Amino acid sequence: MNKQDYLELCQEIRRHDIAYYIHAQASIPDYDYDQLYQKLLSLEKKHPEWVTPDSPSQKVGGVVLTEFRQITHRIPMQSLDNTYSEAELRDFAARVDRLLEGREVVWILEPKVDGVAVSLRYEKGRLVSAATRGDGVTGDDITENIRTIRQLPLEIPGTPDVLEVRGEVYMSFPSFQQLNRMREEAGEPLFANARNASAGTLKLLDSKLVAKRPLSLVLYGAGEITGAGLEKQSDFLKALAGWGFPVPEWWATVRGVDALLEALHELDGRRRSFNYPTDGAVIKVDSFEQRGWLGSTSKAPRWAIAYKFAPEQAETTLRAVTFQVGRSGVITPVAELEPVQLSGTTVSRATLHNFEEIKRKDIRVGDRVVVEKAGEIIPAVVKVQTSQRPKQAQVITAPSVCPCPRQSSELAWEGLFYKCTHALCPGQTKRRLQHFAHRGAMDIEGLGEALVEQLVDKGMLSNFADIYRLRTEDVAGLERMGRKSAENLIHAITQSKVQPLWRLIFGLGIPHVGAGLARKLAAAYPDLDALISATVEELIQVEDVGEIVARSIYETFRRPEMLELLEQLRQAGLNFQSRQEIGKDGPLKGLTFVITGTLSKPRPSFESEIRSLGGEVTGSVSSKTSYVLAGDEAGSKLDKARKLGVKVINEAEFENLARPSGGL
Repeated sequence: MNKQDYLELCQEIRRHDIAYYIHAQASIPDYDYDQLYQKLLSLEKKHPEWVTPDSPSQKVGGVVLTEFRQITHRIPMQSLDNTYSEAELRDFAARVDRLLEGREVVWILEPKVDGVAVSLRYEKGRLVSAATRGDGVTGDDITENIRTIRQLPLEIPGTPDVLEVRGEVYMSFPSFQQLNRMREEAGEPLFANARNASAGTLKLLDSKLVAKRPLSLVLYGAGEITGAGLEKQSDFLKALAGWGFPVPEWWATVRGVDALLEALHELDGRRRSFNYPTDGAVIKVDSFEQRGWLGSTSKAPRWAIAYKFAPEQAETTLRAVTFQVGRSGVITPVAELEPVQLSGTTVSRATLHNFEEIKRKDIRVGDRVVVEKAGEIIPAVVKVQTSQRPKQAQVITAPSVCPCPRQSSELAWEGLFYKCTHALCPGQTKRRLQHFAHRGAMDIEGLGEALVEQLVDKGMLSNFADIYRLRTEDVAGLERMGRKSAENLIHAITQSKVQPLWRLIFGLGIPHVGAGLARKLAAAYPDLDALISATVEELIQVEDVGEIVARSIYETFRRPEMLELLEQLRQAGLNFQSRQEIGKDGPLKGLTFVITGTLSKPRPSFESEIRSLGGEVTGSVSSKTSYVLAGDEAGSKLDKARKLGVKVINEAEFENLARPSGGL
């Protein structure tokens, strides 16, 4: 195969990527795509001189920077004036009418995506640079990080010689939740909302790390363009879509302010079904010529305004502040609230993030506070009604010692957090035991938070090995534990001894080692002893293990107390071997599932079963989905499955499919 054949192969893969990532329609079967991709990798290995930054293989990242260089925007990225008021929106429309001296105005209304503003520059159809907004004049060069976004075409024939497109990098709600679960599993601080997660990801200097985070992109704005011949924003959006760029899934053109307000209300009703966070609408004059007449102030264009939807908030009373100890020892302040309805759920607790945040907002016990769901996901205290502050309101002070009732270790200050460093801290012990028994780790049904609290407080549990010393008579008679419940618990503990090795590795709570990485470590070593003996240099050879993670694993297995604990677990009969599950040869081989709704067992139980039988589980429905396993109260995923013609099955049909000789 010559270089021209290689270039044509690149083009073919790009076309398939556009079909899948932009239009959600797979153009070829997965197997055929994988064969093409492997062929590409093989060619690039033989001919590294052929590889260009536009190759589909470069989406995985690889460039590590020491700092971001600055890029000057040819056309400044201005901010928009904004309003929350329909009356002010009418005033804005009237002002535009006056400036245009009675010429008819067509308005275009688009979702205001709550992401990170970026500008991408293409020259002769090839991406040459990408930058953040920065101060509007210069921004950070994030080209290598932007290249990792699967939706984004890196080379597009037939575009203008110079094409600057602008939009937002965002993280979808399912992707954000998945990222936070992974960070929680790895003992890392959670992101407060999807926008913070997106911004933090774009600031990473290692594009390989960026590629592992699920960023997405939506484009809608124009910077410098030569030779396009476009006259309206609506035409520009259609052209972007035709070139293969991801554009807003909904927008509208209207005439007159009444129609504009009607479209605004329609967007407010639709926006919760979008895949990205929105906090309002952007309203623009559609005509580029009229925009030129209207011009801009030094800060913002006169032809556009952002209308922000008020986030759903609720006011309640802050009754107390409690302090939680995480399994890594970090102390987190939590607001205990008078229960209040918010976004369809009852909220009685909310995060206060950290002690600097408490001080900045001057939050006190007894205050009337405003609560909202940050990023519509995590309840948070956003404001204090100081005008309603009672005289007895109490200043919140950080604890001087660990809040665990059975020990009083002093706390260490680490940046924004206090941390308990006592090796026998009961709070950390409880969180570690809960993690170990969690259904995503050793899956010991019945050993939940309440029971762990009792067992630790009574001195019956202090480490993982103690779990395997429990007897029925030890737990029968504890609060909410009858004889039958105690027998079921001991049975679940016994069953956990034969769990796959990756679950034990994950359950140990090694910093930076989540469930996915635990699977890869178990696959890379024949048994736990081999993993324990591995050097840092050997560990780095495992997929997704960098130097920091390798050192964390290495140092964990050099601690005498960990080695002693592992020996106790060995004596208890836990599986230390990397036994292969049915996996590739299972009855669900090659099938992809999406799970939605309320089922008879926890969702991770189904996920584990599907993977053990050779299948895959994803979080969103596409034309590549084989089946949607739906329970009661299934929502938008069920609707999308029906729209795309994806087969929907219930639990009974799934069980039949999962049998060795199964089928529907």
